[in-house]
Amino acid sequence: MTQLTTARRRTMPAHRLSVPTILVMSALLLYCVLPFWWLIVSSTKSNGDLFSTFGLWFGRAFSLFDNLGQLFTHQNGIYLEWLGNTVLYAVVGGVGATILATLGGYGLASFTFPGSRKILGIVIVAMAVPATALAIPMFLLFSSLGIVNTRWIIVLLSLASPLGLYLMQVFAAQAVPRELLEAARLDGASETRIFVTIVSKLLAPGFVTVLLFNVVAIWNNYFLPLIMLSDPRLYPLTVGLNQWNSQASGSSGATEALYNLVVTGSLVGILPLVIVFVVLQRYWVAGLAAGSSR
Repeated sequence: MTQLTTARRRTMPAHRLSVPTILVMSALLLYCVLPFWWLIVSSTKSNGDLFSTFGLWFGRAFSLFDNLGQLFTHQNGIYLEWLGNTVLYAVVGGVGATILATLGGYGLASFTFPGSRKILGIVIVAMAVPATALAIPMFLLFSSLGIVNTRWIIVLLSLASPLGLYLMQVFAAQAVPRELLEAARLDGASETRIFVTIVSKLLAPGFVTVLLFNVVAIWNNYFLPLIMLSDPRLYPLTVGLNQWNSQASGSSGATEALYNLVVTGSLVGILPLVIVFVVLQRYWVAGLAAGSSR
């Protein structure tokens, strides 16, 4: 019977995508790829070619290395400071938020205590509240404490991740069998040892997924640093490049020359995210496959 079923599966024709499906998928692919292609091509153009040549093809001269040189030396190399600030905010804030979300999600999924359901409800409500609605109240609160306009205020505010906490709670409820925890407790293992030696390995795919979400969200965060920071040396790339773009909108030739720096800086700014996704992709795919198999 098994051999007959296998033979039937082998003889079944492969499913083919319809023409409308292929067209729709191709259109979505172009929608995602074209902006990135435009960014790459525009980064190789001089400021003159940026507006005088076709946007999706290269200019008359290959100026990528000239643009990079100007990018890293303009205003005494402030772009490197912005890039370093962004890495600091994303790495420290993203890792910290993911660790807290993992601990909280595992606790809500594996332990029953008074108020646990209410806490989960509060987390779900917090996910629905836009961060922009809380920016001004948070600024007034931390301004009264005298800790605004510092790098650590961005890191501190980035540690709160309701979405990450909810995702880890859902993942922990599926990935950590209660029988395994009970067996470890019967063997005399402490809760700390159980989490470090058993739970952390089971939650690794979910940890990587939430880490990616948090890092990307902090890397692309614009409104919160704009409200909390006033010193240009503390800006992340989002705020700094927007400041250059605003200056480039002026009428003088000196400020108009900033357009190619904004484009080149945007390309350099997304390369670390691309590298992170490529490096962590296999962990992320493993987590999605593990979740779909349950």
